[in-house]
Amino acid sequence: MYKGDISPSEAHQRLKSNPGAVLVDVRTQPEWTFVGVPQVDRLVRLSWQVYPTMDVNPRFVDEVKAMGLANDAEIICLCRSGARSASAATALSQAGFNNCWNVASGFEGDKDASGHRALVNGWKASGLPWAQS
Repeated sequence: MYKGDISPSEAHQRLKSNPGAVLVDVRTQPEWTFVGVPQVDRLVRLSWQVYPTMDVNPRFVDEVKAMGLANDAEIICLCRSGARSASAATALSQAGFNNCWNVASGFEGDKDASGHRALVNGWKASGLPWAQS
C-alpha cells in the first residue's frame, strides 16, 4: 500500500521543498493535451491506463524503474480525480518503491452540483500552476 493521500497543495509544497520528489501524472495523452498539466519542475507524464482502450499499461512500473529513481524517492501520483493515481501508487509500492503518495482529488477534482470538474477541489481548483496546450 502507498504511504497515503495528500491534497494538491501539499503535493505542490513537497515538490517545491524536496528536490528529489517527482510528480507522475498518470492520465492519458488526450487529458494532458486538452485538460492541461501541472507546471512543476519534476513532472513525468506516464499513463497508468492506455487510451483509448483504458487497459492498464503493462510497462508502467518498468518505465518508472527505468527512470533510475531510488526506492525511497518521493513519488507523487496524480490523475483526474485520485482513483487511477491510487492504483498507480499501489503498484509502485508493491514493486518496492516505499515513498509513494496519491493526490486524493487529482488534477480536476470532484464534480460540482452541475456535473463540472475543476471547481470543487483538485489541482486546478486549488489555484496551483498549470498550463493547457
